[in-house]
Amino acid sequence: MRALTAVAVAVVTGMVLLSPPPAAADRSGRGAGGPAQAPAVRDPVDAPDLQQIFAEAARAHGVPESVLLGVSYLQSRWDLNAGRPSTAAGFGPMHLTDAAALAASAHHHSRADADPRGDDARPAKTVRRPAAAPRIDASLRTLERAAELTGETRERLRTDPVANINGGAALLADYQKRLGAPLDDDPGQWYGAVARYSGASEADAAKAFADEVYAVIAEGVERVTADGSLVRLPARPDVRPRREWLKRLGLRTPRRGRVECPRSLSCEWIPAPYRELEDGGYGNHDRSDRPRNQKIEYIVIHDTETLYEPTLDLVRDPAYVSWHYTLRSRDGHIAQHVKIKDVAWHAGNWYVNAKAIGLEHEGFLAQGGAWYTEAMYRTSAKLVRYLARRYRIPLDRAHILGHDNVPGTLPSTVQGMHEDPGPYWDWAHYFDLLGAPLRGNGGPNAGSVMILPDYEHHRPYYNGCDAADPEAPCPPHGSSAVWLHTAPSHDAPLVKDIGKHPTGESLYSVYDHSARASAGQRYAVADRLGEWTAIWYLGQKAWFHNPPDAPTAVPSRGLVVTPRPGLDSVPVYGRAYPEPTAYPPGVPVQEIVPLQYTFPAGQSYTLGLTAQGEYYRAVTFDPSEHVVVRGKLKYYQIQFGHRVMFVRADDVSVSFS
Repeated sequence: MRALTAVAVAVVTGMVLLSPPPAAADRSGRGAGGPAQAPAVRDPVDAPDLQQIFAEAARAHGVPESVLLGVSYLQSRWDLNAGRPSTAAGFGPMHLTDAAALAASAHHHSRADADPRGDDARPAKTVRRPAAAPRIDASLRTLERAAELTGETRERLRTDPVANINGGAALLADYQKRLGAPLDDDPGQWYGAVARYSGASEADAAKAFADEVYAVIAEGVERVTADGSLVRLPARPDVRPRREWLKRLGLRTPRRGRVECPRSLSCEWIPAPYRELEDGGYGNHDRSDRPRNQKIEYIVIHDTETLYEPTLDLVRDPAYVSWHYTLRSRDGHIAQHVKIKDVAWHAGNWYVNAKAIGLEHEGFLAQGGAWYTEAMYRTSAKLVRYLARRYRIPLDRAHILGHDNVPGTLPSTVQGMHEDPGPYWDWAHYFDLLGAPLRGNGGPNAGSVMILPDYEHHRPYYNGCDAADPEAPCPPHGSSAVWLHTAPSHDAPLVKDIGKHPTGESLYSVYDHSARASAGQRYAVADRLGEWTAIWYLGQKAWFHNPPDAPTAVPSRGLVVTPRPGLDSVPVYGRAYPEPTAYPPGVPVQEIVPLQYTFPAGQSYTLGLTAQGEYYRAVTFDPSEHVVVRGKLKYYQIQFGHRVMFVRADDVSVSFS
């Protein structure tokens, strides 16, 4: 067993290697290069036998192996995560939480944000998230209790899979004993201990977590982890969860109110205030009547860049901004703040805000936690599936956007747009959970492709994860994004984004999306050469490594747009506003301003959706004064760069490629 532990620690501490940037460029990637060659990724040859470790830990502590595997899968999908904490301070396959470690190591991204409203019809609203370390939930201390139960050090519980899995098994056994429940071979008898393992203080959240664990046990699952270990949980549809044990936990019942949420999920109503302010303004959202007066087109995925409790403090501030839902990392619990019929201030683009639902996920793009829990991914996917079905929103990457896919409204706002959830959000897994897997169609010479790297083994170079040394390489980590170069070579410079960097180069920073394409996004093919594919991107040819034995994109035929014959180029826009003649008297005309990019003849971009010009005038506290202006001007939403943008339908031709 000790030999196995040594191997496991070797895996955790360095079996995956990244190439450093070349000497010719500084470490920020501001020079002409970046990584001197393809990031070298080596899967561990001697991966730990996690199946054996789980089996031995289950026997040692009298926990049914299916329960131990099910709990671990719902937290970490059995990944070791290289000894780094989750967004809820959880370590290792069993997600043992250590609030003290997170408080000591986490730093929080704080900056003056772009106006979350994105509405230049009223004075800009600049907000700043607090830079001070937020308070951390006192319940995040299971690693400390596991150390007491097993005699292991905290460091081993964080980094050694044997210690970590034994610590989790010891906790489950301890919870079972404290409940007065039998140390039974029947997995169903462990329902109360599983619910307790969630760390939830709400009965609904503990129940939802336990129910999802037992759903995994019933269905079974098999997976090769990111560290190369094959783990199987055989299906046990015969297991009957004994939910009566939940009552003994004595948890609170949250205020569910009129939440818009599936009954199977744990949701509570924590309202964002709609209130007039002393300065004559109001906050922190706009009353509306969607979808009756405006079709809801988008669901926008955010991360909080702080922890759950401080996030709730922010959204309860009438002088701050708002979003519709916040999701907690450790168990997927949901708080709803704004009714879907109302417009929250979150996306930084007023046109998108007026037609979107915003979801904030507890976590950090790169800081504090290195991974999102499976519990939160699953809860989020169930919520989005429910909302998409209710409001007829297609489940694709033209409608399910990251905050980093929302365009700037004007040339002046492009540079400040947000970049969450970033390259570590696993879009392919998320869409699997949505029941809409990202798949290709068409042959190898299809005219468009969908970006789709193997998240687990695709580990490109990034920097910017360490506040103390922002130019240092980020730790190896799976990624949903690919780097885009000016030529088919890893030595070639990254393509430029004149909106993000008007006078400079794109960066290899985890916070800079200006030369990246992400999983699920579709692009028109510009060229192919050997192991490289070029796409049209921000008005230029952009190359990414796409070898046949490890593809990072799949064929994806669909509609594309090109400039109409006779036009040298067409403008692109950050919003689809109506023509001036559509505005009624008393409603100021919103100028249709093109962004700074060029869409020249000879290039093609994929079409995501069709939009009719629309503007929601809402600048007063009294919603009876709000007006929806609809025009006849027709737009197409296209995948123009990392962000979506719009072109006028009259300016382009549509074809299937």
